[in-house]
Amino acid sequence: MNLDQIGQVTLLTITLAVMFVGLLGLIFPILPGLVIIWVAALVYGILTGFNWVSGILFGLMTLLMAAGSVIDNVIMGASARQKGASWVAIALAMVLAVAGSLLLPPFGGLALALAGLFGYEFIRLKDWRKALESTKSMAFGCGWSVVVRAGMGLLMIGLWIIWAFFVQK
Repeated sequence: MNLDQIGQVTLLTITLAVMFVGLLGLIFPILPGLVIIWVAALVYGILTGFNWVSGILFGLMTLLMAAGSVIDNVIMGASARQKGASWVAIALAMVLAVAGSLLLPPFGGLALALAGLFGYEFIRLKDWRKALESTKSMAFGCGWSVVVRAGMGLLMIGLWIIWAFFVQK
């Protein structure tokens, strides 16, 4: 193996390792996993160069990253709305999720979102059971969003593998 081959193997290994850290960030909401996977692919592309096929694959990865960055909010909100949560409660929960993620990582975002939704719905409905039902539904939506985002992360890694191993430079 010459020095160039060692460098290529090292780059592939590091890129894939960073992508798997991103994948773990999707399962355990500590890190912005899809963004980490995307950045790893971007750095790989900058270092190795883009052609039209790798550009299309990277474009698809970019679309998946952008969609995945908001899909958890959509799934959680839709799930809570399905059980009767108001749009105001859902919006409050999303604001608290962002604040909690920044102030109390890794689980502060989820905890504050659920607490905010429950609190608002309890005040609005004056019925803790209905408020709890909406809150449980949002938590269930959070679980589904993890599954969906992990699938998107795996798809992004799969696209990168096609790019790295099957697209001619």
